[in-house]
Amino acid sequence: MKIAVNCLYKVRNQCIRKWVSVNSIDCHKPQSGPIRYLWKNTRLYSSENWHTSDKSLLDKPQKTTTKISHRAVVKGAQAALLEYLHVTRSVPFLDAENMSINSPHFLEKLLQKVDNGRDVGQSVARFLRYHPINEFEPFFESLGLEPCEFTPLLPRDLMFLSDDDVLLENYYVLCNYGVPRNKMGRIYKEAAEVFRYKHGLLALKLQGYEQLGLSQSFISKVVACSPYLLIGNVNVEFVKVMEILRKGGIEFSWIEERLWENRFNWSQMLALLGLFNKEGFSELQLADLISQNPGILFEGSGDTTLCLIGFLFKFGSSMQNICSMFVRFPLMQVGKFVYNLRRCFLLLTEIGMDVNEIGNIVRSHPILLGSFTLKKTNSLLAHLNVGKRRLCKLIQENPEEMKKWKMGLKVERLPNSSEESKNLKAKFLLDMGFVDDNPNKMEEALKVFRGRGTEIQERFDCLVKAGLDKKDVFEMIKISPQILNQKKEVLEKKINFYANDLGFPLSYLVNFPSYLNYTIQRVKLRVTMYSWLKEQGSSELALSTLIACTENMFVRKYVKHHPRGVEVWDDLKNKIH
Repeated sequence: MKIAVNCLYKVRNQCIRKWVSVNSIDCHKPQSGPIRYLWKNTRLYSSENWHTSDKSLLDKPQKTTTKISHRAVVKGAQAALLEYLHVTRSVPFLDAENMSINSPHFLEKLLQKVDNGRDVGQSVARFLRYHPINEFEPFFESLGLEPCEFTPLLPRDLMFLSDDDVLLENYYVLCNYGVPRNKMGRIYKEAAEVFRYKHGLLALKLQGYEQLGLSQSFISKVVACSPYLLIGNVNVEFVKVMEILRKGGIEFSWIEERLWENRFNWSQMLALLGLFNKEGFSELQLADLISQNPGILFEGSGDTTLCLIGFLFKFGSSMQNICSMFVRFPLMQVGKFVYNLRRCFLLLTEIGMDVNEIGNIVRSHPILLGSFTLKKTNSLLAHLNVGKRRLCKLIQENPEEMKKWKMGLKVERLPNSSEESKNLKAKFLLDMGFVDDNPNKMEEALKVFRGRGTEIQERFDCLVKAGLDKKDVFEMIKISPQILNQKKEVLEKKINFYANDLGFPLSYLVNFPSYLNYTIQRVKLRVTMYSWLKEQGSSELALSTLIACTENMFVRKYVKHHPRGVEVWDDLKNKIH
């Protein structure tokens, strides 16, 4: 009888080793990082292999070659550990298999304590026969925890799993419910009290979520990614989020597809949905929005979306405009959109754009700025062959130009600014009616105007907007082209002084356009002195005569004719200047 029992025991052990060799290595490929490490970093356990062509060494006996791959080492160690846990320690077969396959760190530590000779499995089995292990170490590692994570969690006074009935009972409740073993590590790390629940309590909590109409598959996934849902009563925030999405027509199966490997803050997600609802989004509109772009709600539990809203708030965007932007949101990750938006903002700051102008562009074109990845500033300036000031002005005039500068596209160099300005000046002269086939005369005409072509056109438009006829302005420029060499703001001040302070009609400027070439101080001093002389009985003078003559001639011919003229002139000069 004893002989028969020993034979059955040997057969059983051989079956286990054979099963492990076929299934645990070939079928159950290693999934975690350390397992891959064990597979990838293959070492050869062999004696030296002598090869020589020297005739003097032919008589020496050559050593036999024995090569054992690390794959075989791991396979043997796993088989021995499985046999120990299941046969010796009576751990259920599926649990023993999971612990032996998915505890690479423990296996590596175990292999360091035995002789890695020809039969590693026997060495490990012999070691385990006389050195019982702390079974909680491979158990916690097989749940998906790293050694640095589970070491502080190891019981101080226990070595064997069978001694912790409460832990195993709650563990089997989760297993039977459908929670994968390798996902339970997160539950133990974030909600360890779940594994200390009294008999039947954990099952009741899971049934509480089933009463909401959720399937076991859905619940098993949601508790694996949000373990805190199993603490306390049914989580109110989670329930409200599910109700909002369900009322909008979103199926739970659709939500279930987005649960694995993510951590969800249901309270934060509820706050985001409430923010949209406060701005007028109905449950149907919210469901449509989330269905088109799930990342708005599920990416970072809505945190990425809240960061985007806060970013736009800083530039003065209203919540109404932000909600309108989300309706038109491109099919891309919200995080990528925020990254692109910040990259465009960085470009605008690095080229020295005014803060208010940056705000205007961000508020007006958020979808444009976030829908593509812009090249870096230095690279862009080099490819465009422009300076920061010109690039800044180009973006202000047409922000859509930035689409041409995204990563992956070839950026065309902009035409030289001086050549471009020259072309605009030539166009301006042609519009004025200047036609000459002689290129030298055209060059002379172009030299008269200072500034860029766009600036000259702005100054011309300024005179037209003041109330002058376009034809009259052309005539004024032909008589005195230098008036367009002044800044637009200066021309506006002079026209305002001429019309409002002096009270002259703008039509007088057509006959006397040179007035715009003189400073306001000069005109004011001459007109004020002339008004005083006129009160003293002086004769009438034309405005052109009054302003155009030199100061010496004006003093000699008009000021000195009155006994107190020089005194009044000096007083006015000090006040005005």
